[in-house]
Amino acid sequence: MSSAFVGISPTPVEVPPVVYALASRLRSGATVVPVWRNDYGGLTVRLESGCAHRSSYLKWVPDGAPCPDPLAEADRLVWAASFIPVPRVLDVGRDRHGSWLLTAAVEVGGAPATSAIEPRWRALAARSAIAVGVGLRRFHDALPTDTCPFVRTAQTRVAALSAAPTAPLSTADRTITAVAVGVPPPVDRAVVCHGDATVPNTLLDEVGRFAAHVDVGDLGVADRWSDIAVTTRSVTRRYGPGLEPLVLAAYGVAPDHERTTYYRALWDAEEAVRTRARATR
Repeated sequence: MSSAFVGISPTPVEVPPVVYALASRLRSGATVVPVWRNDYGGLTVRLESGCAHRSSYLKWVPDGAPCPDPLAEADRLVWAASFIPVPRVLDVGRDRHGSWLLTAAVEVGGAPATSAIEPRWRALAARSAIAVGVGLRRFHDALPTDTCPFVRTAQTRVAALSAAPTAPLSTADRTITAVAVGVPPPVDRAVVCHGDATVPNTLLDEVGRFAAHVDVGDLGVADRWSDIAVTTRSVTRRYGPGLEPLVLAAYGVAPDHERTTYYRALWDAEEAVRTRARATR
């Protein structure tokens, strides 16, 4: 994750006591710095330990939160590390309070890689958008589908969506879900997808080149457009309009309206389910 307070509002962040206790056990004496908080209860903090250790990142998910399982993410990181740059797993576990994953900071040439969402990269939006597209293509090209033990096809996602506990849906959510649970378009190219290849989950080196990806808890074999559709929209939302063609060109693919529409709807339907699950906790 980033070295800045990415995803954290300017107001003070209340780190749960259980996270402080966990951080103390994993990195005695470390300073706990909030870095990212998602909409479903998950929290990522940076542990700064001075000269004794380089920075590490602790991801904590409270029990029952509708977030990717840190233990499942650890399995994916260990597998992917043989092929691509990803954070190194230092510790992982679960207790009655929740689950956690401790990873080492990603460094390039001795300097920490930083999230593409940071203000300095947003100020260089066009260049950063290209780096995001380049990084996604490298990810897809490097990971072998024939030995990947993880699956994230549209069919498995629709099945999980259909099995999710029902709750009243807004008109917009009903429309999105109707598209998402329809027949998916034919697979363009099966690759090992990231699963959440957004701007915040892309790391850049100190001069703005692609460095690595983080948050691979949903990694699995799928149509590459399940990533591309989400990545291009994330770039537009985070950096501004008009940059989608740069991402596609950097990746090396022509626009595909049908697959883009479908996979964005599937993503949005899953987000709606997570939001309802969070609200009912």
